[in-house]
Amino acid sequence: MPTANEIRRILTEKLDAAHIEIIDDSHRHAGHAGAKQGGHFTVKIVSNDFDGKSLTVRHKLVYAALDSLMKAKIHALTLKTLTPTEFKSFNV
Repeated sequence: MPTANEIRRILTEKLDAAHIEIIDDSHRHAGHAGAKQGGHFTVKIVSNDFDGKSLTVRHKLVYAALDSLMKAKIHALTLKTLTPTEFKSFNV
């Protein structure tokens, strides 16, 4: 299963994600020393689990959910973590 699909599956299950966008940026890092040890991804995730939580706590929740992938298939991860209310205000 491609890593992006695994990311989507895990975040949907563990963080009850209402919306997920995943961009595989790995091609932009070809030749970079760590590129052989996992992909580079940008993830936008919308979840009620982020309500009332700081950005740091939100990111920790995502990293904890993706722990097994972080050890083997993800080298770099850029996150945009939003509550449903925040997501709606950005997409109006």
